[in-house]
Amino acid sequence: MQQSTDITIRTDIRPGDLGMMIYLHGVLYQQEYDHGVSFESIVAGGLHEFYTTYNPANERLWIAEDNGKMIGCLLLKNRGETAQLRYFLILPEYRGIGLGNKLLRLFIEFAKACKYKNAYLWTTNELDTAHHLYQKIGFTLTEEKPSTGFGKPLIEQRFDMVL
Repeated sequence: MQQSTDITIRTDIRPGDLGMMIYLHGVLYQQEYDHGVSFESIVAGGLHEFYTTYNPANERLWIAEDNGKMIGCLLLKNRGETAQLRYFLILPEYRGIGLGNKLLRLFIEFAKACKYKNAYLWTTNELDTAHHLYQKIGFTLTEEKPSTGFGKPLIEQRFDMVL
């Protein structure tokens, strides 16, 4: 568990941010959940979609850093009246210090300020700690479907909440 006092959260998008997010998702999800390259490709496609249609008035990317090193991220993608939560990640050595809760609170605050009516996210059945965080802030499991899209069989799960 990291105890740095130099952790900052920023919302501007800088060169290297999207690439680092793709890299971290690819490496960490392979190490922790045995996801394949197909998962990394899905992340790359989603980040490309986010950036090419990016509107800072109602979309946001939060980057958590420790002395300039990306240690976590989360983004809000506009889906009409609904905010989609995507690419929530905290490096293992920074978990358990409240950073995930902070990023999720920032997501909810921004979504409400933008007048979104609902929020949702897709995850998998393997991410127990993330499920706990999502449910703690008000998300409810609403859908499950089998998938092999991440390089192995698993269950994709959708969580929704009314804002």
